[in-house]
Amino acid sequence: MVDILIVEDNTELSQLLSDFLTAEGYTVSSAVSGGRAVELFERYGAKLVVLDINLPDMNGFSVCAKLREKTDTPILIVSCRTGKDDKLNGLELGADDYIEKPYDIDILIAKIKGIFKRRYQQEKITCGELTINLADKTAEYGGEKLELTSKEFELLSILVSNRGKSLNKDYLFNTVWGSDSDSEIQTLHVHIKRLRTKLGEDPKKPAHLLTVWGVGYKYV
Repeated sequence: MVDILIVEDNTELSQLLSDFLTAEGYTVSSAVSGGRAVELFERYGAKLVVLDINLPDMNGFSVCAKLREKTDTPILIVSCRTGKDDKLNGLELGADDYIEKPYDIDILIAKIKGIFKRRYQQEKITCGELTINLADKTAEYGGEKLELTSKEFELLSILVSNRGKSLNKDYLFNTVWGSDSDSEIQTLHVHIKRLRTKLGEDPKKPAHLLTVWGVGYKYV
């Protein structure tokens, strides 16, 4: 799951915003059409959607309505459509905020940070001696901080969020690295091995991060 999905058909503007957000430590994905945005969200998810209204296929209002059918993920509309009716429509469809273009990048980032702080700052996952803080992307095991890479953290978070469930290795790989990644499935196995080491697991008899033969992995 990425932090932010940008839905914007102006590729230059989308890249600029992506660069600013990446510099702030967020993971970012982008889509140039409404249909692609829905496809990416349904496949990978996102913690926040930054959504333009004027898109080449289905407009942003339709995207907002479609996402709201299945998720309460924060949606921030950013549009050059500044009329009162448009703003009301967006908010009534479930958007969390509506910002006019052109916008001040510092103001937009401040709003995004505010959404993440309100929504995710206190979001923690605890499983036995393991605690994962999704807001600041840190993890502790037995009271000691784990030094994890971004991919290790994301992989561990998915497994612990679905603790007890066997997760298909292809699902894990596509979710963490993306189906379009140049990496290979072996990358997943290497990261699992690293996580076991950092959790102090016996590689031959891991207690928590288990291999489900023929399927993938699970955390118990």
